[in-house]
Amino acid sequence: MAPKQRIILDTDPGVDDVLALLLALSASPEELELAMISVTYGNVPLQSCLRNVVALFHVLEKEMKWREETGKSTRGFGALNTYKPVVAVGPEHALEDEILAADHFHGADGLHGVHEKQPHLSPADTWRSLFSDEEPQGANVEPPSYSKYFTPSKAPAHKEILRILKESPENTVTVVAVGPLTNVALAAAEDPETFLRVKELVVMGGAVNVEGNVTPVAEFNCYADTVAAARVYALTSPNPSSTMPPVIHGKSVLPPYPAKLSKQLKLTLFPLDITTPLELRKKYFYETIQPITKSGSPLALWIETFMTGIFNKVDAMLGDGSEPGLSLHDPACIWYMLTQDDPAWEPVAKPEDIRIETSGQWTKGMHVVDRRHLAKPSEQSSKVETHPSDPLDATTFDEIPGDDMGWLSVNKGNRINRMVKTPGDEKFAAILMDRLFA
Repeated sequence: MAPKQRIILDTDPGVDDVLALLLALSASPEELELAMISVTYGNVPLQSCLRNVVALFHVLEKEMKWREETGKSTRGFGALNTYKPVVAVGPEHALEDEILAADHFHGADGLHGVHEKQPHLSPADTWRSLFSDEEPQGANVEPPSYSKYFTPSKAPAHKEILRILKESPENTVTVVAVGPLTNVALAAAEDPETFLRVKELVVMGGAVNVEGNVTPVAEFNCYADTVAAARVYALTSPNPSSTMPPVIHGKSVLPPYPAKLSKQLKLTLFPLDITTPLELRKKYFYETIQPITKSGSPLALWIETFMTGIFNKVDAMLGDGSEPGLSLHDPACIWYMLTQDDPAWEPVAKPEDIRIETSGQWTKGMHVVDRRHLAKPSEQSSKVETHPSDPLDATTFDEIPGDDMGWLSVNKGNRINRMVKTPGDEKFAAILMDRLFA
């Protein structure tokens, strides 16, 4: 039986990214297939992100063996044991900025020192040869045993994304992007029509009606590569050129999109507005994880180690003695993929024109919306006559004096499907822990 969802997960593994990966791999084979892990920089530099992905499979191999040896009634992780995702890496920095936007929240290695604190749960450095011709394996070196769970690729991540979309029936693969959108933007720029074969693009990013988490107005993933985010969001527009980022100094790293595309991108956005309340609280976490850790679970020990670092970090940031928690930003997108048919998921009534500020001194990365609530004249008129043979006719009518940015145009601006309600903020932490350790 084919899986209900087939996804590519584009990720920059820090703590909540790893939890998202684990949630995806814990699904049943009927629920979800993780076809690819597209690794990007973000929470930490690219090679640290890749190391964390490889370490995850290393730990899961140990966990599967432990569950079998201890006679667990079910090993779980059906998707892990059924499918074999491609793992590929992208560039080391943003499209137009070689300086990484540092995120110190996840620790220097992205997992709060877990590789040093639990060295037996970290893979030997021989894994690097799986992804690079520059570090060949010796003739007698066997591939690591945990590599049976994934297919390493030496091709750039965006080319693997395009390959999977091209080889799959149209509208059958969803891309879930929970890091900076660099890999996604590269794929869309190289072959827009192949990229638009995607069923849906689910994005964790942005702050719309709440404060940012890296500046007063910007969320980290978007801030880390604003040009990539703006380019990807533009594909939701009936006129992508209307929201493309400005070309600075007469040069752009990527070309413009063709004037005419076959369809608009369906983009479902999970901003901080909806993900921040989905918390995994310290007290509940330890009550749940510690008995499992004591029973010998390698996965529980690994997770408890880096979650302890997270709780200490949050506690220091708050500084008021309140109970710390981790917002499950990235796992929320996987929860959506697993339960998409649940009517309790509630998007905005009508797709929103959300645009990305790419060059503001104080507002870089901001998700800009028009809060003026002004009528769009073209939507109000019942006497609009256009000529089907002349596509410019409607555009000309739609131009409003003084509206140079097209905020009042029905033919310009983005169309973002922002999610505003989950099936239950308070219950997600228990769902996550149950799926990982059932």
